[in-house]
Amino acid sequence: MEEEPAQVPGSRGRTIEECQDMIRRSLRTPMAKFLREHLEKAGCGVEENLIKAINCDSKISGGYISGKGIIVCSNHMNIQDEVNQVVIHELIHAYDDCRAKNLDWANCAHHACSEIRASHLSGDCHYKRELLRGYMKMRGHGQECVKRRAMKSVIANPYCSEAAAKDAVEAVWDVCYNDTKPFDRAP
Repeated sequence: MEEEPAQVPGSRGRTIEECQDMIRRSLRTPMAKFLREHLEKAGCGVEENLIKAINCDSKISGGYISGKGIIVCSNHMNIQDEVNQVVIHELIHAYDDCRAKNLDWANCAHHACSEIRASHLSGDCHYKRELLRGYMKMRGHGQECVKRRAMKSVIANPYCSEAAAKDAVEAVWDVCYNDTKPFDRAP
């Protein structure tokens, strides 16, 4: 699950149709093409219609639902870069789900691992994005950001308490932060 980006004052997001067009553009980016290619190699294709724009009630920007696909919350999207980021983040979850075969999203450690990987590998924690979110630390922000965003997502899992989420993130941190598949190294 991807937390909602900072909103531009006075903006109300995009229509579902506008967001669907933005999703199509996202799927043409090099990173999305790379992830889709590796999903195919792992035996799990992601067709364009499996990524859907919807209006969301909760304050998230998107999500991955195992066996169903990816959602992008059109009413929380304003610019192409936001859609690109959500699509890439959620494609990493799809890749993890495909690769693991037995990934249990109700298991806090499994969920934490995928969130750590998605936040780390998608560029969610690039320092420019962090500055836009109001986090001003210039050095060492990356790992702090990944932990913070993974914790926030795992806490939102109805099967994980805050304590369970914290324990899960800590327990899987080293293995999952250093797992850069399908990339050779963190992009």
